[in-house]
Amino acid sequence: MESKMDITEKKEGESNNNNKDLNSNVINNELADSNSKEAEERQARELKAGLHPLKHKFVFWYTRRTPGVRTQTSYEDNIKKIVDFSTVEGFWVCYCHLARPSTLPSPTDLHLFKEGIRPLWEDSANCNGGKWIIRFKKVVSGRFWEDLVLALVGDQLDYGDNVCGAVLSIRFNEDILSVWNRNASDHQAVMALRDSIKRHLKLPHSYVMEYKPHDASLRDNSSYRNTWLRG
Repeated sequence: MESKMDITEKKEGESNNNNKDLNSNVINNELADSNSKEAEERQARELKAGLHPLKHKFVFWYTRRTPGVRTQTSYEDNIKKIVDFSTVEGFWVCYCHLARPSTLPSPTDLHLFKEGIRPLWEDSANCNGGKWIIRFKKVVSGRFWEDLVLALVGDQLDYGDNVCGAVLSIRFNEDILSVWNRNASDHQAVMALRDSIKRHLKLPHSYVMEYKPHDASLRDNSSYRNTWLRG
């Protein structure tokens, strides 16, 4: 039989845990409200300037690693910010000046992520998420990448708030597109994102989509091997 003290201690412990959860939810809600307010103010300024604001501000990043050369430089240090944009006009100015995928050396990664999210597995927005992966022949990857970029920038993908960004990985024998999302355990959102990607890219049935949570990538130190789910 539990003593009155045991019960009291349990209740205090449960109360502390509940308070922690409540505080965490309050902080997350405050951050979301702050980000939403900043986005609204940005969009108002851009509209006043005669521009066409996007729902989100985006950043293009670039990673280039020398084949066969191993250094102590971390992956994070190799990621270079190219440019950011938050309007339709700004996007086209940036995009038209970017090198086409077919001209990029291998191995190279192009990243397009929402502002505030770094293209790293460990980033707080990515650490509980994963990515859908599609492999393409090099001759067609550029078209599919452009369609994916337009869908992402235009907030066309289902569960868009759950999407963090997209990556084009230029490799020797193939190119790989991946779309990163926040929550790998939300099966409904993960599968809806898959269907939305297929629809917007008009993906032929012969293409296989693979999914891999980022915590699995961290464990085996690989982005594209040992994928978990296919669709």
